[in-house]
Amino acid sequence: MPIGAIPGLHHVTAICGAPQANLDFYSGCLGQRLVKKTVNFDAPDTYHLYYGDEAGAPGTIMTFFPFVDAGPGRAGPGMASAVAYAVPEVAFEGWMEKLALDAVDFDGPVERFGQRVLVLSDPDRAPVELVESDAAAGEGLDGFHSVTLWERDPDRTARLLVDHFGYAETGREADGGVERLRFATPGGGRGSTLDIIRSDAPTIARSGAGTIHHVAFRAENDEVQRAWHERLATAGFDVTPVIDRQYFNAIYFREPGGVLFEIATDPPGFATDETQDKMGSALMLPPKYEAARARIERMLPPLEPRLRQAS
Repeated sequence: MPIGAIPGLHHVTAICGAPQANLDFYSGCLGQRLVKKTVNFDAPDTYHLYYGDEAGAPGTIMTFFPFVDAGPGRAGPGMASAVAYAVPEVAFEGWMEKLALDAVDFDGPVERFGQRVLVLSDPDRAPVELVESDAAAGEGLDGFHSVTLWERDPDRTARLLVDHFGYAETGREADGGVERLRFATPGGGRGSTLDIIRSDAPTIARSGAGTIHHVAFRAENDEVQRAWHERLATAGFDVTPVIDRQYFNAIYFREPGGVLFEIATDPPGFATDETQDKMGSALMLPPKYEAARARIERMLPPLEPRLRQAS
């Protein structure tokens, strides 16, 4: 079937340390809803935590594999290096005041492509950016603004984004040895922006706590995802078969610079095994692990819910 451009980001998955500190930051400090509390489908002795908006909509979902004993990671070339949330223009000053009152350290605001940006660190020292956006609504964070990829050769990744994903380059900036290229997919909306940086810093990437594992893009349904699979395979990318992740179907491949990309379907969504008002309140397991629930629950560290803070 003919397909258009990628609509934008579906979710971003990262590695973290202690799950309670992660929950306190993303649900407490950033006001995100714990949309789903489940396990790593490939390692069920570890949580998989999903945060997002009230509905768990694509373009708002930040997920984590918490490993309590994980060593610190380090972003570098061939990795995604930062995730950014969109902050409504009318709420940007309020977020600076809120962070200051909560004694949360942040850098900025700095200006990037004409927008003000705050940079803070989560408990594992992963950079989390808050970007002023005239397209965002409300007072809280309005889903993703963008993800930043760190590449040695941005041109190869740019060709994938433009020639296959339907993105267009919208700007370039340079600051202190760091060149930043910005790309956007048509239509705007949550997670429609992607940045690529090229840095002169002699850094070697290392996976671990505080690093991004993969970046997932949206496919509107299974048929569209199959078309993306065919297009990417024809272009020479080594794409996995479709994998059932219960809340979406997924295919994976590495882009030319080495970052792990996923294309995930919008349906069935996170209300498939819980009603929307109950999402995130109980440990949800895939059917293949349900018989081992008691053992899995004994292995997982307890998590205390945190009252989500309003902005």
